[in-house]
Amino acid sequence: MVARKAFELGASRIAPGSRSTVNLPVSVLSDHTPVTMSVLVVHGRLPGPTVFVSAAIHGDEVIGVEIVRRLLRVPNLDRLKGTVLAVPIVNAFGFMNHSRYLPDRRDLNRSFPGSAQGSLAGRLADLFLNQIVKRSDVGIDLHSAAIHRTNLPQIRISPGRPRAISLAQSFGAPLILTSKLREGSLRASAAEDGVDILLYEAGEGLRFDELGVRVGVSGILRVLHQLDMISAKGIPKLRHPPILSRSSTWVRAPAGGLLRTFKTIGEEVAEGDLLGMIADPFGEVESELLAPISGLIIGRTNLPIANEGDGMFHIATIERNLDPQATIESVAAQLDADPLFDEDEII
Repeated sequence: MVARKAFELGASRIAPGSRSTVNLPVSVLSDHTPVTMSVLVVHGRLPGPTVFVSAAIHGDEVIGVEIVRRLLRVPNLDRLKGTVLAVPIVNAFGFMNHSRYLPDRRDLNRSFPGSAQGSLAGRLADLFLNQIVKRSDVGIDLHSAAIHRTNLPQIRISPGRPRAISLAQSFGAPLILTSKLREGSLRASAAEDGVDILLYEAGEGLRFDELGVRVGVSGILRVLHQLDMISAKGIPKLRHPPILSRSSTWVRAPAGGLLRTFKTIGEEVAEGDLLGMIADPFGEVESELLAPISGLIIGRTNLPIANEGDGMFHIATIERNLDPQATIESVAAQLDADPLFDEDEII
């Protein structure tokens, strides 16, 4: 068998069967502090696909950082086939400042493909796209809801990409949502280069959500196993297939005021169900929030303060014969009982 070549990234060469952290220069702050994008390369002895796992493209979405940390401690990676590129913090600027954005107030996930001579966001997008994304076969990008909102664990994929759908099903999050590509997003740029992206959403900005973390770690391991990169040993088996949704809608506040919610994420609702009430501070005027469609609540605000037009609830359409509550409860119960998440072993 021909010996596998070292993986080259930046000025580093990572030998087969080893792992190493590579710091790619991004910028220098105004006080002369250098900023890098750190990538942990796990380069297997045997050939196989290259998969990147990224988090904190939005700097306040910290749940993905914890998912990557736990992933890198799983023994299955010690006999990896292929290569994993783990980038726990893409947007270090936002992460350090507890902010979604970069110092130039741009959203990194609306700045792709970027430019090496562009704005700070454009330069970081260009670096990540060319050094990580284009060198990969598949990517798993980890997100949470924005600050003061929360999301049910879910995978979002682009429509019309069969391999992405197959990998999303193996990931095993409770819900798969097909959503259109947005101009400037990582998924849009990756699609142009033929790289399938699974976008994982769970939890709230600046917070950890234990169920969301566990679904994320086990899901990534299932995807790596499906790609024949790791063994199935110790990986939680999928008991219920994910729910597939092809559309979703936001329920927005009809008026400003104080919100009282009667429903939460993971609950199935019928068209016309009362989701909450918004009242003015004097209690003189109240507005009902009614479900415009039947479906599953996959996101909601955590703030009781509402401005007119704010997104209050995110509802995904689902097939009527499905039992989403059984799927969600099964996922939670299985992960609670699985030895992969024994605190002495991995947390």
